[in-house]
Amino acid sequence: MAVALLYLAGGLVLLWKGADLLVNGAVGLADRFGVSQLVVGLTVVAMGTSAPEAAASIASVLADKGDIAIGNVYGSNVANLALVGGLVALIRPLRVQARTLRGEIPVMLLVALLLWPVLRDLVLSRLEGVVLIAIFAGLVIYTIRTARSGHVPTFIDQPPLPQVKRHTLTRDLCFAVLGLMALTVGARLAVRGAVTIGTLAGLSDAVIGSTIMAVGTSLPELVTCVIAALKGHHDISVGNLVGSNIFNTLLVSGLAGVVHPFVVGVRFANGPDFWIMIGVSLGFGLAALLGRRVIGRLSGVVLLAVYGGYLVYLLASMPSA
Repeated sequence: MAVALLYLAGGLVLLWKGADLLVNGAVGLADRFGVSQLVVGLTVVAMGTSAPEAAASIASVLADKGDIAIGNVYGSNVANLALVGGLVALIRPLRVQARTLRGEIPVMLLVALLLWPVLRDLVLSRLEGVVLIAIFAGLVIYTIRTARSGHVPTFIDQPPLPQVKRHTLTRDLCFAVLGLMALTVGARLAVRGAVTIGTLAGLSDAVIGSTIMAVGTSLPELVTCVIAALKGHHDISVGNLVGSNIFNTLLVSGLAGVVHPFVVGVRFANGPDFWIMIGVSLGFGLAALLGRRVIGRLSGVVLLAVYGGYLVYLLASMPSA
């Protein structure tokens, strides 16, 4: 167990650091070749925040652990809205921009519902993975065009550009390559550690992916949002939480399917796990609507209670010994 914990902790650290290195190197290269900051921010940097989830899911399918891969997606989506959103709302009410309520949240729901027909045969094929990535690419292109027309885009997660000093071409390349290597190694270590811990604890692959992997790969975003709320920053964007779910559903699932088609359990196709994710997404949007675009502390308590209930369901859903 001790070794497995070291694998998991070391893997998560490598995932987070690898994402930072990859983003810094990619931003440096983009700047060097004259790519606009707008494009970089809406593509390289935004995708970098989902790199840990993508790397972990890819490593999972390569290890023939499809339930961990898709459980990571579902668990991260639920954690973003119920756990992170609930904690932040409890600390300081979340304000939802009108365009997010009208556009981004409905898109998140439509994208999540798209997994129903995709997974109806309990397999995410390579072709279906390509389709998911193509839809994601279409959203990115739409967002960039919208931003260039003077509107603030919200369809994808938009963290600020990192303050990267101008380095040599060799250094930027090294950062990017080292970042990719760290993501690869970190993902394998994290998956190996999580599977070992889960197996020793009697957890199923579905529960491992929905809890250990999901929370582990989302921890940086969770900590960042909570610290920002504690410091009184009002610029915590609900669009970023919802946009992260769009990333996970389309990009993470799509990449995993393209790299290695995988089989999923019924619970993730049209079973309770799928509908819980849909229900939490609907509930989050409803809280914003009823609160007149403000998710207050009471809603935060409800969201956290929902996440607690989700964890209870996951543990209760494990087959008895």
